[in-house]
Amino acid sequence: MIPLAQLLRSLSVIVLAFGLSACVSQSHKTTAVPPLATASGEVSESLLLDVGIAIFDPGLSHHNGQAQVYPEVRKAEANYMPRLLAEVMQNSGAWGAVRVVPNAAQITDLRVAGKILHSDGEELKLHITATDSRNRQWLDRQYTGHASRYAYNSVTRTQYDPFQAVYHNIANDLLKVMEAQNSRDRERIRIVTELRFAQQFSADAFQGYLRQDSKGVYKVLRLPAHNDPMLERIQQIRERDHVFVDTMQEYYGNFSDKMYGPYQEWRKLGYQEAVALQELKRESMQRMIAGGLAVVAGIAAAGSNDRVSRTAGNVAIISGGYLFQSGLEKRNESQIHAEALEELGMSLEAEVAPQVVELENRSITLSGNVEDQYAQWRELLGDIYREEIGELALPDESANNGSVMRNN
Repeated sequence: MIPLAQLLRSLSVIVLAFGLSACVSQSHKTTAVPPLATASGEVSESLLLDVGIAIFDPGLSHHNGQAQVYPEVRKAEANYMPRLLAEVMQNSGAWGAVRVVPNAAQITDLRVAGKILHSDGEELKLHITATDSRNRQWLDRQYTGHASRYAYNSVTRTQYDPFQAVYHNIANDLLKVMEAQNSRDRERIRIVTELRFAQQFSADAFQGYLRQDSKGVYKVLRLPAHNDPMLERIQQIRERDHVFVDTMQEYYGNFSDKMYGPYQEWRKLGYQEAVALQELKRESMQRMIAGGLAVVAGIAAAGSNDRVSRTAGNVAIISGGYLFQSGLEKRNESQIHAEALEELGMSLEAEVAPQVVELENRSITLSGNVEDQYAQWRELLGDIYREEIGELALPDESANNGSVMRNN
């Protein structure tokens, strides 16, 4: 039989150890923001690549259920974060137009897509991919950032987003890849962009200009003649598309402005809740383990022939049961915090007003969310192109004056 004194000493050491460990709080005190890289040299404006950053995947479909995720917040974040990345890339001065687009199907020189893997105000994890119009992949990487508790302090916080380091790292990585492209590579990217855009509206007229290799990479076989009337129409259509997408930037900008206040408060609360949940779970587990050990030790002592040992054993059983029960109560408390966050997240929803597009002979109203409106706009562009192309004949292969692209 275990001596009572040894039993009580062991139990005291265990409980004290759990109690001390419960007081330890781990949090990130600082957040280092790397400087934003800029172009190493001047680049001709004709070789500046345009960038389309698609609305992020909120990461809801593959969520494994191991952590609490709030769909309303995630969907709002998926619209908010691309805007921050676009601003950072534009500020680098190394790109042409950097636009937020509804999806990655938009044909542009460089397409950036992202997926939110984790976001709770304390930690942000993004999976970012980037592919140029040739279908050459530039980036496929996961980025993780941690916010300092000082990032949400109204006295000490700077103008930076709490996860500004993540956006700077993405922009800097993309700039490195871009600067590894020589002027001929950039020229080809822009040519492929224009031809792929043209093929969306008239596949027959622009067939034979591009081909895809076994890896799906586009290569330019030949170029249209500079005075090709169909190419001129396509260029006009593309300019209209750019104007429409530019108006969409106003929506994303307004959405970001309206979202900033409540989102920062949510992230501040999310940071506090994430830390609190960690502490509560740790304390809950510690109490439950300590309570379980106390019960086991109490049962052992209760079986003693010594009256004092039996009494101490009964006390240990009761105390252990209390600790175990308090651990369960702590777990219930953490659920209350999670429900409070979910209620806050429901207030973050975006609405899009219908847009009226004035044409020469009619007015068209576009409705639905941003992606719906853009899809309707692309259909309208197709109608405009077909009307404008009218009686123009398809270019004759034998009569085409376009140049042949070599060594690409």
